[in-house]
Order: sequence, then structure tokens, then C-alpha cells
Amino acid sequence: MSEKKQPGVWEGFKAFLMRGNVIDLAVAVVIGAAFTNIVNSVVKGIINPLVGAIGTQNLDSYSSCLKPRCTGTGDTATGIRIMWGSVLGATLSFVITAAVVYFLMVLPMSKFLARQAARQKAKEGTQEVIEVSELEVLKEIRDALVAQRGSGNSHN
Repeated sequence: MSEKKQPGVWEGFKAFLMRGNVIDLAVAVVIGAAFTNIVNSVVKGIINPLVGAIGTQNLDSYSSCLKPRCTGTGDTATGIRIMWGSVLGATLSFVITAAVVYFLMVLPMSKFLARQAARQKAKEGTQEVIEVSELEVLKEIRDALVAQRGSGNSHN
């Protein structure tokens, strides 16, 4: 009985790292982290001041009291507060992130891929026309040769 040698831990780890999807995932995480900074800057620099024109720049300060006796702020607050401002801020941040990703990444990439597919299809169509044309020319040559042989045999 021969025992099949199991790959070592190091070989398995190297194989794991060399998979394409692991590298792609790592790149996506790094780009996502950098992109988060951009979105946060847009929210803090543009959206919050626009909201601040109506109320306050800090959406976290918006709240409603569940019971009628809410007093104080921060650690000294009493009563039950519904912090709907922070939910609104997180929702705005999500919508802005989704819009930026869609309009600056997904939409241009899908248009680019559609153009690539159209070019490839046109190229394949041209190739097909060329192949058909060559086939037709070869058929005509064959027919001409058959006709020549036929007319050459009738003169003998």
C-alpha cells in the first residue's frame, strides 16, 4: 500500500494566496477603504453643510423623545431618546456611496464593456463575411474548373 503524500501547510498556504480571487478580493478591500474616505469627505464637506442650511450640520443631534421627559444631553441625558438623526446620516451616506459607485464606476464600466462587445461582434461579423466570400470564390473556381474540364472533354 502506497501512501499518498499530503501537501504541507506551507504549500497549501501558497496555493491559497496564488488563487486569483484572493488577490482580487484584497484589491477590492484596499480600494473600498480608500473610497470610503472620499465618500466621508463628500458627506462632511458638501452634504452636511447643505443639511446644516436647514437645521444643523451634525445629524446625530436630531432625536425625538419617546417619553415626554427627556432632559440633558450626552451622558447626562434622561428619558428614552430615538436617535433618528444618526439613522438619517447613515442612510444618506449609504445612498451617496451607492450613487457614486454606480455613476462613477458601474455605469461607465458597463458602457465600456458594451462597446467592447459591439466591437467584438462587428469584428466577428466581418470575419464571417470574409470567410463566406472566400468560400464563394472557391466554389466559383471549382465550378469554372469543372466547366473547363467538361468543355475540354467534349472537344476531344
